[in-house]
Amino acid sequence: MSCPPDLIDCCGNLASEALADTEADATARLFKALGDPARVKIVNLLAQTDRAVCACDFMPALGLAQATVSHHLKRLTDVGLLEREQRGKWAYFSLNPEASSRLESLVRIPEVVR
Repeated sequence: MSCPPDLIDCCGNLASEALADTEADATARLFKALGDPARVKIVNLLAQTDRAVCACDFMPALGLAQATVSHHLKRLTDVGLLEREQRGKWAYFSLNPEASSRLESLVRIPEVVR
C-alpha cells in the first residue's frame, strides 16, 4: 500500500490491535516530523489562532533564521499537518483541520484495564 500525499492519512492508531508495516512506518515518520522543539512550537502557535499565519511571523516567535523556519514549515506541510497558502511573496500557514483530528485519534489510548 502506498501512502497518499498527506502522510498522516496512512498512520494507524497506537491502540490498534496490530499496525500494518505501512501504518507503523507512516506513524513513526509523523512523530519524527514532530520530534523537533521548533516544529512543536509552530504547531502550538498555529493551534492558538483561527487564522493563517505568515511565515515571517514565526521568525521572531521562534528566534530562528528564515531558512530554518522555512525548513521546519516544509517538513510539517509535507506530512500533511499544515496547509500552505501563497499570498504575494509570503506563504501563510494554518493547521490542517482533518490532520489535527487524525493526530488526536492516533494517540488516543483507552485506559488500560488490569
